[in-house]
Amino acid sequence: MRERQASHGARRVREFEAFVAGAAGRLLHAATLLTAEAPDDNPRARRLLTLALAHTYARWDRLRGEDPYERARQTLAVRFAREAWHQHGVRGRARPAPPGALAALTPQERLVIVLRLYEGVAEEQAAALLGLPIERVRVICDRSIAALTHAPARGAPAGDGPKVAPS
Repeated sequence: MRERQASHGARRVREFEAFVAGAAGRLLHAATLLTAEAPDDNPRARRLLTLALAHTYARWDRLRGEDPYERARQTLAVRFAREAWHQHGVRGRARPAPPGALAALTPQERLVIVLRLYEGVAEEQAAALLGLPIERVRVICDRSIAALTHAPARGAPAGDGPKVAPS
């Protein structure tokens, strides 16, 4: 009996290690986008990833055909949303915006953008995950894209004229 349990435990560990080897980089990048931290200085993103992977490992034997990546991504998104709610409240920011590319967006806007554009999650799935109507997810996504595409480049003076990229 003990040998069988040990064998099962070793197989479980190997399967999870293989999953982490394949998925951790992408999940860390998603977490870094969510937290809007710099890729080389992302302690909040690393903490989110660690908690999401720990939760996924704890449920590993109960996934039964579920995609472990989807489960880890869902846990990552829910934890980020919960932390953002507690740290920033519904609208305001409790601390200055981090320096990442998506820092101009609210946590909810970053969450929608990362799920929809980076992760390719359908509107319906994103809406269900976030507990929002599909139309609201669509509006948040459209507004966020507009804000990102019309934001002045870093270090560029804000002006009324069009920005021309060097050739």
